[in-house]
Amino acid sequence: MSDKTNDQNPELKAGQFRALTEAEIASLPGQPGNPGRRGFMKMGALAGLAGVGGTLLTGCGRGATGDQPVAGKAPAAAATSMPEGHPTEVAPGHLDEYYGFWSGGQSGELRILGLPSMRELIRVPIFNPSFAIGWGITNESKRVLGKDFPPGGDLHHPHMSQTNGRYDGRYLFVNDKTGTRVARVRCDVMRADKIIDIPNVADIHGMRVQREPRTGYVFANSEFRVPSPNDGRDLDDPKKYQTMFTAIDGDTMEVSWQVIVDGNLDNTDCDYEGKYVASTCYNSEEAVDLAGMMQNERDWAVVFNIKRIEAAVKAGKFKTIGKSKVPVVDGRHGSPLTMYIPIPKSPHGLNASPDGKYFVANGKLSPTCSVVAWSKVDDYFDGKLKDPRDAVIAEPQLGLGPLHTSFDGRGYAYTTLFIDSQMAKWNIQDAIDAYAGKKVNYLRQKLDVAYQPGHCHTSLGETRDADGKWLVSLNKFSKDRFLPVGPLHPDCDQLIDISGDQMVLVADTPVFSEPHDAVIVPRQLMAGKIKRIWDRKDPFFAETVAQAKKHGVVLEKDSKVIREGKKVFVYMTSSAPKYGLDSFKVKKGDEVTVVVTNVDDIEDLTHGFCLSNYGINMEISPQETSSVTFIADKPGVYWYYCTFFCHALHLEMRGRMLVEA
Repeated sequence: MSDKTNDQNPELKAGQFRALTEAEIASLPGQPGNPGRRGFMKMGALAGLAGVGGTLLTGCGRGATGDQPVAGKAPAAAATSMPEGHPTEVAPGHLDEYYGFWSGGQSGELRILGLPSMRELIRVPIFNPSFAIGWGITNESKRVLGKDFPPGGDLHHPHMSQTNGRYDGRYLFVNDKTGTRVARVRCDVMRADKIIDIPNVADIHGMRVQREPRTGYVFANSEFRVPSPNDGRDLDDPKKYQTMFTAIDGDTMEVSWQVIVDGNLDNTDCDYEGKYVASTCYNSEEAVDLAGMMQNERDWAVVFNIKRIEAAVKAGKFKTIGKSKVPVVDGRHGSPLTMYIPIPKSPHGLNASPDGKYFVANGKLSPTCSVVAWSKVDDYFDGKLKDPRDAVIAEPQLGLGPLHTSFDGRGYAYTTLFIDSQMAKWNIQDAIDAYAGKKVNYLRQKLDVAYQPGHCHTSLGETRDADGKWLVSLNKFSKDRFLPVGPLHPDCDQLIDISGDQMVLVADTPVFSEPHDAVIVPRQLMAGKIKRIWDRKDPFFAETVAQAKKHGVVLEKDSKVIREGKKVFVYMTSSAPKYGLDSFKVKKGDEVTVVVTNVDDIEDLTHGFCLSNYGINMEISPQETSSVTFIADKPGVYWYYCTFFCHALHLEMRGRMLVEA
């Protein structure tokens, strides 16, 4: 309780508290079913949009408003929570059923969780330097990050590679919105092995992987429109700004081709046949101010015909921009390479159903989602469908602020309602029937979440294997949900059981800002793929091994110092609780490269190498080699020591760098 309890109860001495009654608990802000808090937050969200550009939250021209479905009355909002004895707790010594791969948002890292426990297992730095393991410090990580890498990144969308529409456990691909980059993470060691800059564009947002026949392509949306090339020309002429859709070869991590589009690209997803990719586009007005971006009642989803684009590139029907050699084709309105489907209003999320039949585009300023049939897309490119709008086969009205939709594999969809702070469960076929004029209620349930949900994701929900067990709601606000920690609140991830007829909220988890998306993968898929110790032939440190061979050094047994003019190479082994060298001597101004090889082959026996007052720390897992290069610019005695507790004599695992003046 807060200190106000004592103010209201003067008979209690300072520091004493009484138990709250059930009625008092229910009245507290943030408690499930408290309409005061939920109404306040909804009004706050709506107030932020009031009076800005055009009619907001309209109903796609059918006169629909509010949060009731077109056909029938919606059920009352459910305050369903975890029943007693629900099997979400993972007992000590037991393992979670699923891996969850979470975006780390502005931290620039990938986070790995266990489900259903929602325990954070580890953080994998990708776009962010990490002193804990030396990411951005070691030579090996710098080779991945590239020269002059930025100090951080905004990691939005993790997606695992697939084969025939199923996760294959090879790679995870992630994007950096602020740095306009895409990274590939090896699933066997959970380290990024490639990071590439995307040319000709700015701010990579939505990203997905090709499902069929395999990944294959990685598709990336650049959200913001800029001049191309963005080299200082046309600064004040927004009419010359543009953005592009990008296809990356997931095997080589090179950009294959780009497509110029109208509007601002947002989120993307692809079909289950390897023919199409679709992306939401907002700002059909192509404005550069908030009011201007919200005028039109409909924007669009643009569909890219992969085979036609590949054929155009092969035939040389492309251009290049600036110094980039990437083929760029024109996919703006009227192009035979694309299809523009009108969608209300400012569409955001785009998600393909696991049965391969549909994708759903979510109109964040409309109470509706638009269901598009891939078969209708076929008809359009075959010339059988003239009006792209006719590809929309359902437009269920769900509530205020629909952002993202996920699927359970049983015919149900789950859509986040940002302004309503709810999760809506609806039946896809019923929505199709209602759109065709039948009197049927497609909306099954609305569940309160806390608060303002963005992405949602079901277990295996973006593959053919969607199993309908779990749903996560990634919420942007957590007012009154957790202990206060200062003006910056944590975000709130919530785990929802969807295995029954009703959604059941089973867990809250605070999370550091700001996760955007997640994928849920069964642990059986990863069994045998994840390495427990490094392979000595691993390419991650192959360049360091090659350097050692030139010096005649056998990394697994040699500990020695080699000087080449002002460059000094220090090779040493580490085996708990001792480094191969107790000390080494260099001169002020030397360029020093320290190479440490962990010769222990016992799982989890990790060592560290931290050099005091030089800002250097790196982690060396069993059988790994790590290296770091720096200038010895401060004379004196500097200790290096192990930072991962590895032995009873861990504190004695140390040595000295002696820097001569």
